[in-house]
Amino acid sequence: MTRDMGLGMKIAMISEHASPLAALGGVDAGGQNVHVAELSAALARRGHDVVVYTRRDDPDLPEEVETEQGYTVVHVPAGPARYLPKDLMLEYMGDFGSYLLDRWSEERPDVAHAHFWMSGLATQLAARPRSIAMIQTFHALGVVKRRYQGSADTSPPDRIRLERLIARGATRIAATCSDEVFELARMGVPRSRTSVVPCGVDVQKFTPADEPERPVSKDLHRLVSVGRLVPRKGFDIGIAALAKLPDTELVIAGGPPAGGLEDDAEARRLRMVAERFGVQDRVRMLGQVPHDEMPALLRSADAVLCTPWYEPFGIVPLEAMACGRPVIASAVGGMLDTVVDGVTGCLVPPRNPDRVADAVRGLFADSSRRIGFGIAGYDRAKSRYSWDRVALDTVRVYKRALPAAMFEDPKRSHIGVNER
Repeated sequence: MTRDMGLGMKIAMISEHASPLAALGGVDAGGQNVHVAELSAALARRGHDVVVYTRRDDPDLPEEVETEQGYTVVHVPAGPARYLPKDLMLEYMGDFGSYLLDRWSEERPDVAHAHFWMSGLATQLAARPRSIAMIQTFHALGVVKRRYQGSADTSPPDRIRLERLIARGATRIAATCSDEVFELARMGVPRSRTSVVPCGVDVQKFTPADEPERPVSKDLHRLVSVGRLVPRKGFDIGIAALAKLPDTELVIAGGPPAGGLEDDAEARRLRMVAERFGVQDRVRMLGQVPHDEMPALLRSADAVLCTPWYEPFGIVPLEAMACGRPVIASAVGGMLDTVVDGVTGCLVPPRNPDRVADAVRGLFADSSRRIGFGIAGYDRAKSRYSWDRVALDTVRVYKRALPAAMFEDPKRSHIGVNER
């Protein structure tokens, strides 16, 4: 990667619940953590000064951590220094915002990029008084969550109202997919203030294998599903489809460490679903898998299954595509952008086990098609969704949020010419 000239911009990333240092697979640790970590690293590679602000959830954490990837993580004292579900953090966003306001009086960033709606609330409390350009990435919208989860939605009651205010107060919005742009327009956000900046994938880590990651079985094909163990991820759809696929096993990664699955309510529910469909001997639940081990797991699959009810973006399909594996995904949210039906995989209606089974059966019956999907998926992931490409797209959004004079003033020449 060619490094940009100069010192680059000073960028504040605000991610109140999703620390880039967190272990993945827990209830509130998933795609957003990866997004913040990888985007920050890619921006640092381009010569920008990146500081990530996340809530302190452990009293033993240092105030600041300098990462090997070149960005800094600041643990913000807001609320008790212990784990809290993200839906209980709203009352502490005032303290979070006050911390940022004080910090930015001396260390003013050029741009503040908030991830998730509560981060947006804290960021605007600090960015407005300091006249700092503010970019908002929601990662998920409350109106969509309420639509799909109804009374099971545990979000604070004011979430939808506050998201509208945050969207209108942001300098610009970086939506992760086209579907989110339409949702924002329905909320009254002008299309001119919204840009699509997708999530990305580490194309150096997630790569096709030269050799199979597991011996080819004459008896069982393998499907792999990855994600947090929450109902909306739709692992039960894959389990139900398995009843129509007698020659297939399903490997599920996510949730607590393997030893804690017995105490996890969703893990217990999924095991009951497997027993009800008589496929418990062909469903393997691995629990939390370290991100460094995820490429090998995905490469061990004949196909990767992603069947959520809804999905604001979905990093797993990209990681699978980068590994050269075909994807069978629900036709929802960000996966409508990333998975090209009939080219890199199959899109199926959400919550429809029969259509999932049909897609899997057709894919496994045609090895040439399966290989072709894998090759096309790899090409698409590498060319469009590398984190360096996403970082460049992100900087373009920052540029549109900043005064033009900032790029013309010789005193601000530290902003790399390759970013203009």
